[in-house]
Amino acid sequence: MSRHFSVRIESWSTAREEACRIRFAVFVAEQQVPPEIELDEWDADSDHALATDEFGRTIATGRLLLDGHIGRMAVLREWRGQGAGAAILMALLSRATERGMERVVLNAQTHACGFYARFGFTQFGDEFMEAGIPHVEMELHIGPRAA
Repeated sequence: MSRHFSVRIESWSTAREEACRIRFAVFVAEQQVPPEIELDEWDADSDHALATDEFGRTIATGRLLLDGHIGRMAVLREWRGQGAGAAILMALLSRATERGMERVVLNAQTHACGFYARFGFTQFGDEFMEAGIPHVEMELHIGPRAA
């Protein structure tokens, strides 16, 4: 059975409630990230992508900071492997292109590097720990230099 969803970009004031619900379910409940570090000062100025199922329930989220950082990519467990994360990432990349960004970067959990590599992201720098989880920095050139 194919599961359908749609993705939209919202401001923090519109996305906050649902983005927080998804992020806390994935990062805090599943991955044991301390709740006090899940929300930060960059949320307010970021673009937030939300994926919703055919019933309007939010199933995934991610954000794009004004400096080109993509982060807080989170998909509810029951929706993983069905394209919601890819759709969120594509929406954020599209928004970055609209904003004229030439490069986007992200801190990928090491287990997710292959996911981002499928979209052309490449690793740079050494592995580091963030919230007790191993990460690496990855980048993708999307602007004029990318061609």
